[in-house]
Amino acid sequence: MSSESVDLVVKGDRVVTPQGARRAWVAVKGGRIVAIGDGLGQPPASRVIDANDKLVFPGLVDPECHLGTHRPIKDSFLSESRAAAAGGVTTWGIHQATPKIRKTYIEFPKPEDIVPPSQAMPDFIEQGEQHSVVDFYITPFITTDEQALDIPNVAREYGVTSFKFYLQLMQGPRTQSEWLGRQRGGFLGFDDGTVYLGLEKTAEIGPPGVVAVHPENWEIVRILEERLKKAGRTDMAAWDERSPHFVEAGHVRNYCYYACITGCPIHINHTTTPETVQEIIKARAEGAKVYSQTGHHYLGLNHDVWKINVPLRDEAVREWLWQPLRDGIIDCVGTDHVDIGLPREKMDKGNVWETLSAFPSRVEALAPVMMTEGVLKGHISPERMAQVCCENPARIFGLYPKKGVIAVGADADFAIIDPRRVMTVNRGMIYSSSGWSIWEGSELRGWPVMTILRGKVIAEWPEEAPRAQVIEPPYGRYQARHPGHQLYPLQ
Repeated sequence: MSSESVDLVVKGDRVVTPQGARRAWVAVKGGRIVAIGDGLGQPPASRVIDANDKLVFPGLVDPECHLGTHRPIKDSFLSESRAAAAGGVTTWGIHQATPKIRKTYIEFPKPEDIVPPSQAMPDFIEQGEQHSVVDFYITPFITTDEQALDIPNVAREYGVTSFKFYLQLMQGPRTQSEWLGRQRGGFLGFDDGTVYLGLEKTAEIGPPGVVAVHPENWEIVRILEERLKKAGRTDMAAWDERSPHFVEAGHVRNYCYYACITGCPIHINHTTTPETVQEIIKARAEGAKVYSQTGHHYLGLNHDVWKINVPLRDEAVREWLWQPLRDGIIDCVGTDHVDIGLPREKMDKGNVWETLSAFPSRVEALAPVMMTEGVLKGHISPERMAQVCCENPARIFGLYPKKGVIAVGADADFAIIDPRRVMTVNRGMIYSSSGWSIWEGSELRGWPVMTILRGKVIAEWPEEAPRAQVIEPPYGRYQARHPGHQLYPLQ
């Protein structure tokens, strides 16, 4: 490195790079990493951040969150992106239906509101770049043939290369037809033909095109739910029994096959069971390009805690999931963060059937849960945590090597984590609009103490402060992906 001054130098004895965690300095200029070295050669800088007693990760890349479903997208960006920044996330993948990313909030979309993604993108980009603290991209829901046919167009015009099918909301006979979540999301009925068309059109755009799916067969689930209700079950664990392992694994088997037929890469959003892992292994052996995601909540919470879709699983399964994550079968971790905007007291109705599903504030717990339950318990190494929380989601969704890695040329995104920072989770720490966390009362170790986006500190947590301080004004930018960009292999 020459003696030319740079904007920032981050240095530490455990900088997590693809070559491993090592002592290094990282030089930043114009928002990009321009040099990495150790010892001699460190350039003069306008600011030097000394992280010698901490872990320096790439900025976390969370591949799945849901902003705008229950509140206007502007409001979601304002509150939830601050939660993301406080949690060390610098790039956020937003999964959402087109009516929910417009300037005007539509609580219950009508058929005419379900427009192709390309029509909604200008509103989405404008709202995000005005109000998001972190960088962001979108994985739009596909619910009509018209939207599927728009895939090449929205890829070309706006760099959208990932698309989502909520398989549990397909139009089956009496399948949760009265569920408000279906109505709010604008899921007015689609079938396997729409899914096939979406896979076909995504394959057409080439790398890094990918279809993400939520696997959970609610056409079978409705039968099991009815039986559990008749048996008098009202406990939270009944939600797991209502949606057993095979309804997830069965969808994975079916749609991985269709993905193989069409030549389309497929991303399994919720890998929560051994049976699902086996189906992924089989599909890969048959030639399908399959990526697998789990969540820190599936790795750290038992099924009697709360209801979400896909359900939390029991302790034995939770412990088992660490092995395929460590071994590279499960590729990445996503928060599935939901901006609900309701306190726990309004969500918890005392029995599982009436309690509102999902829980908020997942993004703020991502790093400390992965550190506490994963790294510090020896399930995974810091390097593997960086792969599953940073590098691999960036690779899968077409952001690598700009995002997800500490390397020359990459965006200067960092999450500096203090492995000795111990905090008992409380509501005063929360930025998410609901103001509560499912981890309240839990002692977690390994919190982000500084988040840097493109060379700018966007969140910092001094030791004496009750929570991370998010620095204004919003600095987030929309991240277009580029059709034809080589999708780097994960293995």
